[in-house]
Amino acid sequence: MHFAPLRSLLACTAWLAVACAAPPASAQDLPRAANGKPDLSGIWQVQNRAAAFDLEDHVARHDAPPGWGVVDGGPIPYQPWAAEQKRANFENRAEADPLAKCYLPGVPRVMYLDWPFQIFQTDDHLAMTFEWQQVHRLIYTSGEPQLHTGVESWMGHSRGRWEGDTLVVEVTDHNDQTWLDAAGNFHSHDLRVTERYSLLDADTLQYEATIQDPNVFTRPWTIRLALHRHKDMPRILEYH
Repeated sequence: MHFAPLRSLLACTAWLAVACAAPPASAQDLPRAANGKPDLSGIWQVQNRAAAFDLEDHVARHDAPPGWGVVDGGPIPYQPWAAEQKRANFENRAEADPLAKCYLPGVPRVMYLDWPFQIFQTDDHLAMTFEWQQVHRLIYTSGEPQLHTGVESWMGHSRGRWEGDTLVVEVTDHNDQTWLDAAGNFHSHDLRVTERYSLLDADTLQYEATIQDPNVFTRPWTIRLALHRHKDMPRILEYH
């Protein structure tokens, strides 16, 4: 069997896909607030709904759709003991998942639950309100000092800054109760999450979160996914 024609066809198809892809929006094309920063205000929802079920590649199962992983560079780098704990969490996920008990999802999990959320943006902070259980986040971007440092909470404490057109948010003071998804991926109270929000175009927001926890993982690792702006919703609704 000769594979040269097939290789040529695949190469041609790949070239056409690149050639026909829409170019990324330039900085001048992005919506901007009055202070010149990218305008992130609006209603957003994750595009990869499977991420909330499992951050890694996974097949369909009775409690989750199939999905491609959103972990950059391969599997989550667990320490050996933590990999065993993750497997135990997965086996007992129906009863053990804190979200199933109506506890708060934590960060970053709240960002890719399959419900919309709304961003309100001012010069010195962003407020996020989520349709799921009316959860909210307040992210100061003006250097506002963090109060109650060291006090753990379900959603952690968020402080942001602008690096060019990217909003960078450091989230600390997590408790050790939240999971990162419904598959049992977990962390300790030493979790530190660095989020990066970057507009790819007017209606697509790239979300990245770098996870650091030396108690559980062998190195920092990053997830990356896209959020879509809703234009057909005047506001989010209540969900119970």
